[in-house]
Amino acid sequence: MSTSAAIVTCKVCGRKNRVPAAASGVPHCSNCHAALPWLAEADDPSYREVVEASRLPVLLDLWAPWCGPCRMVSPLVEKLGADFAGKVKVVKVNVDEAPGIAARFEVQGIPTLVVLHHGQVVERQTGAAPEPVLRSWLERALQTITVQESSA
Repeated sequence: MSTSAAIVTCKVCGRKNRVPAAASGVPHCSNCHAALPWLAEADDPSYREVVEASRLPVLLDLWAPWCGPCRMVSPLVEKLGADFAGKVKVVKVNVDEAPGIAARFEVQGIPTLVVLHHGQVVERQTGAAPEPVLRSWLERALQTITVQESSA
């Protein structure tokens, strides 16, 4: 899979924007400059560029298309990505197509969600959970990152 761009509609002004899977900055609307949700996909070859090079914390969704709980969690993860636009990048990895990443994170069950910052694991969650649980889990992870950065 090559890194590609997604078309994202700005929630503020409605303009459509190209958002690449990998970039050095944070995506903003070309019209009103509002932060845009950043949803990308990665596989074994593109992982480093898409995930580790991200300036934003990454919410990594390790899933498979045949997994019922993964299909339930996927829209929740995408909603969190939209709600935390400019604060987190969501990267989806199909573990069937990226066995190296699945092995790297020692995936025993899916969905597995991992929050990474500069390539390092901050929080990890395995299994489906309702949106309020995932939201508080992500907020806790982002708070941990903020505390780590302020004490560094």
